[in-house]
Amino acid sequence: MLSFTEENYLKTIYHLSDNGLKSVMTNEIAEMMETKPASVTDMIKRLAAKSLITYEKYYGVNVTKNGKSEALSIIRKHRLWETFLVAKLGFSWDEVHDVAEQLEHIQSPLLIEKLDEFLGFPSSDPHGHPIPDKHGKFHIARQILLAESTGKKASACAVKNSTPAFLQYLSKIGIYIGASVQVLEKIEFDGSLEILVDGKKKVYISREASENILVTE
Repeated sequence: MLSFTEENYLKTIYHLSDNGLKSVMTNEIAEMMETKPASVTDMIKRLAAKSLITYEKYYGVNVTKNGKSEALSIIRKHRLWETFLVAKLGFSWDEVHDVAEQLEHIQSPLLIEKLDEFLGFPSSDPHGHPIPDKHGKFHIARQILLAESTGKKASACAVKNSTPAFLQYLSKIGIYIGASVQVLEKIEFDGSLEILVDGKKKVYISREASENILVTE
């Protein structure tokens, strides 16, 4: 059984490694965890001793097969709890991350299976992120950044930035998962966009914002 801190590090390494596709450097982990590289080094040794990660000096860290499975289990719990909080308890999508961070550490496979069933086996969470099934499998539909949209009618399907401030901004301008969005004009000067939301509301968004919204056309 892993400690809360070990689980948080493992999940962070998995995300930074792009689902295990690339190695991650100690400084990247330290920055994401908001801690010192020396603390990261100590944790790397602990996780490596449990065969959850591999570490090679100068080449970085990556998750093992067991580490990936464990990380996906934690992510599954986190996203199911976020879905439950929004769908059943009335939380807004910008309020659930920190609460789910606490709930994801509950060690009861039966509870999570019952939660998944209760929610109707959702495939994605309130932010559009895929929810792994109990075997760690998940599907990601073809997505593009809103910044790269061709101007066709599209549907907002996920966000890359899940911070409360960004989600509150999206709510304010009327963008949510499933919202219809269409690029009307791209401003050459700064890359900002004029978009049409749900076929009726015109708004301007910055290039940075458009690079954090994923759509399907």
